[in-house]
Amino acid sequence: YPGGKTWLVPILRQWLNSIPETPRYFIEPFGGGAIASLTVAFEMLADHAIFAEIEDGVAAVWNTILTGQAEWLIDEILNFELTETNVRQRLNRDNNGHEVTLREKAFLTILRNRVQRGGIMAPGAGLIKAGENGKGIASRWYPETLATRIRAIAEQNHRLTFHPLDGFRLIQDYAPEAEAVFFLDPPYTVAARRLYDNWEIDHRRLFEVLSQVRGDFLITYDDTEEVRNLSDEFGFSYNRVAMKSTHHAKKNELLISRNLDWF
Repeated sequence: YPGGKTWLVPILRQWLNSIPETPRYFIEPFGGGAIASLTVAFEMLADHAIFAEIEDGVAAVWNTILTGQAEWLIDEILNFELTETNVRQRLNRDNNGHEVTLREKAFLTILRNRVQRGGIMAPGAGLIKAGENGKGIASRWYPETLATRIRAIAEQNHRLTFHPLDGFRLIQDYAPEAEAVFFLDPPYTVAARRLYDNWEIDHRRLFEVLSQVRGDFLITYDDTEEVRNLSDEFGFSYNRVAMKSTHHAKKNELLISRNLDWF
């Protein structure tokens, strides 16, 4: 954690490098694992990356890492003894009325992401059973790697700003900025309800809001008739890109922008 669409990274570089001047602001309204904002910050593809996420647990992770509490989170991860009993006891603290602090919620979110099947964060997801190489719940738990990633992200906090708010609000705040570019990976029309608590958004409103921003934008979406029709309605260009899902199933997604000549 954070995970994300690794296939997206070269496309993101290609898009941002096609823009004549380095953007002042890179805006990611639906941050999630924030692979786009992290790439931009580490590779200095924009002066500053600003991202939002409304999911409580994920927001707690970013608030903890970027507000000086990363070392506490690292210590929790490195010192946690991963057994099924410990995992169940710790995760149940989030459900049994126990008062959970922001930084503890951050740890629980990372733990849940690592030990639940497919990294699914929605309630009711079961724990990994066989896992990778038969390691069960330990198959995706790499404490030292997580610690290294978290510390590296914390060191980029001068290039990263996180807001725990609705993505539409972030778009509207920066819509007048000519030096802002927007990358959007919204909750998808098909898969999102299985993956997230806050999965439902007004997709048509999203297209309408984006039609009014001054800066450039790039959206990734599931390849559905609804999304293609919205792109046509608002005069946006779209292109299919082949990718593999978490379970290595081949599928198409859509890249959408005002102009995709660079792609």
